Amino acid sequence: MAKAKTAYVCTECGADYSKWQGQCTACQAWNTVGEVRGVRSNAKGARGSRFEGFAGSLSEVQSLDDVSLAEQPRISSGMQEFDRVLGGGLVAGSAVLMGGHPGAGKSTLLLQAVCHLAASVPALYVTGEESLQQVAMRAKRLGLPTKDLKMLSETSVERVMQVAETEKPRILVVDSIQVMHVADTESAPGSVSQVRESAAYLTRFAKQTGTILFLVGHVTKDGSLAGPKVLEHMIDCSILLEGSSDSRYRTLRGIKNRFGAVNELGVFAMLEQGLKEVKNPSAIFLNRGEEAAPGSVVMVVWEGTRPMLVEIQALVDMAQGGYPRRVAVGLDQNRLAMLLAVLHRHGGMHVSDQDVFVNVVGGVKVAETSADLALLAAIVSSFRDRALPQDLVIFGEVGLSGEIRPVPSGQERIYEAAKHGFTRALVPKANAPRKDIEGMKVIPVTKLSDALSALEDL
Repeated sequence: MAKAKTAYVCTECGADYSKWQGQCTACQAWNTVGEVRGVRSNAKGARGSRFEGFAGSLSEVQSLDDVSLAEQPRISSGMQEFDRVLGGGLVAGSAVLMGGHPGAGKSTLLLQAVCHLAASVPALYVTGEESLQQVAMRAKRLGLPTKDLKMLSETSVERVMQVAETEKPRILVVDSIQVMHVADTESAPGSVSQVRESAAYLTRFAKQTGTILFLVGHVTKDGSLAGPKVLEHMIDCSILLEGSSDSRYRTLRGIKNRFGAVNELGVFAMLEQGLKEVKNPSAIFLNRGEEAAPGSVVMVVWEGTRPMLVEIQALVDMAQGGYPRRVAVGLDQNRLAMLLAVLHRHGGMHVSDQDVFVNVVGGVKVAETSADLALLAAIVSSFRDRALPQDLVIFGEVGLSGEIRPVPSGQERIYEAAKHGFTRALVPKANAPRKDIEGMKVIPVTKLSDALSALEDL
């Protein structure tokens, strides 16, 4: 019997090495290089001729112009927010990886969707972490229809494939990929090699049979999906379910999607009956007090294909120690430090002796630069202890030279704010609409100094 090949792979970027080393030279990460034992050279077994190709049997070479452009029909999950993140629904032969922290609701969301889909299409739910009784108890507690859903408690990939070939499901859920193992790979379940081989085996089956595959994955402490980065290259769609244990709301964010827009966001509320979709996310993030408070302002962010209004809060206070603190929750802390330097240089406001705390209400994470102007407005409001009007919405990118840069889909953001009753908008001049919007006063600005002067006049 031939000896199994051994290699060392970085779990962050997937770089290969011939021996172990403490730091990955490709991504500069420390302690991410782990041992991977490959499949034995003479191990044919279950991966015989039927699974030679990754996306199907060998095909003939053809011109790109001859490829059929017929759109693949999508299957609705029954949840509009779920379909939005997936790009409009489920695509046959697609592999979807869902990640999230323990208790976020990954299994609950998939169980709800699959139970309703099983009434119209064959579905198989494979659980490797819970017993069938535990899953059945959860389904009963949520009041889900359980008559048509097929269940299997198994951790062997070969056994799952045998059952899938017999049952021929249109939808296959594997919960979770970290507990699955392939017999030909000599390593423990959850290791880099087992996760990679199991995911490749399952994805290959989904591509060749047209099965919709859902893989549940764990996340690391920093919130990224556990396992090698090559796992994200194998699958078609990677989504992440976020939400703290003390909040009833969960956000489903698209990280990668070959069938739709990236960074699409879906919002759900965790209730006793399971996860319920929130049709108007802006309404839950704008639950403000009746009286205006200093340091609070509403901004419009663009998530995927739609605008969303969120509240940003800032607290500026005299530093108690010798080193002032800069804390950002839901925003990039390095960008906060940069904007404070721009505020000092081009806005004439000195906050180097002040503690600055900023927070995006509702647990939303804002990654785009359109929040720059709203962030500085909230800081100025808290520093001067002067509340901004509650009917004011702000967005815009701030450059290092103090200019206010336009952001994508600016007019759509203004129209969304007008729908929610806002009557004033402080925006970049290039984003100002050419025609007046009924009930909305748009204040265009080009420099940070102009924006600060406009806030003084409000």
